[in-house]
Amino acid sequence: MPDSNAAALVSLADERFVSLTTFRRTGEPVSTPVWIAANGTDLIVTTPKESGKVKRLKNDSRVHLRPCSRTGAVRDGAVAVEAHAVVVDDDRSRALLTKVFGGKYRAEYRVFMFIERLGRAGAKQRVMLRINAGTTPAA
Repeated sequence: MPDSNAAALVSLADERFVSLTTFRRTGEPVSTPVWIAANGTDLIVTTPKESGKVKRLKNDSRVHLRPCSRTGAVRDGAVAVEAHAVVVDDDRSRALLTKVFGGKYRAEYRVFMFIERLGRAGAKQRVMLRINAGTTPAA
């Protein structure tokens, strides 16, 4: 079954948005729509370093992913793909995020990053969530 889970995970790379579910210490799920892209056999997500997703992943590396709309509406019958994620916070990863997401989402990504920099808090430092289908967090 791990091979089918890995195949299901890789197929999500073609989606524009996925609902990423992380888990609180209590086990309560928290879902957020995110951009997603492939990087080798892993999937990657970009998020601000201070986001709730990052805080929750420090306690539990499990994630569930399902295709969704920009607003987070999950498609009827969408099955959650179980995986594990690790937060990667270095300059090389940030450069990779810009390259991969800029290539996939093009102007939309650049406009979003520009608007984020103009926001009240200024530019937010971003980190990469590296997601794989293994039973341990991605390295």
